[in-house]
Amino acid sequence: MSFLKKLQDRWKVESTIQVVLILTVFALTGTTIVYLKGFLKPYIGDAWWIDIVYYIAILPVYNLVLLIYGFLLGQGSYFWNFEKRFFNRILGKKNQNKI
Repeated sequence: MSFLKKLQDRWKVESTIQVVLILTVFALTGTTIVYLKGFLKPYIGDAWWIDIVYYIAILPVYNLVLLIYGFLLGQGSYFWNFEKRFFNRILGKKNQNKI
């Protein structure tokens, strides 16, 4: 079984093209966030505590960028459900109906 087929089964998507699009969304989101840090770093300083604040503040931005890229590449429903699961885990909510 190929790597893409395993991901397709695990993520419960219909085709390997969707798997490639989902991986592309994650890659674009990560690249965008790294670009933003490089852009903002000269303006926000270089102290260790600024990095901690940055990593806390970037979480909602990362999730928003993930949704935007997901919708732009036609995988909006997958990433919307992904975000709901993510925030339910963070908030400690038990979801009876698995999303």
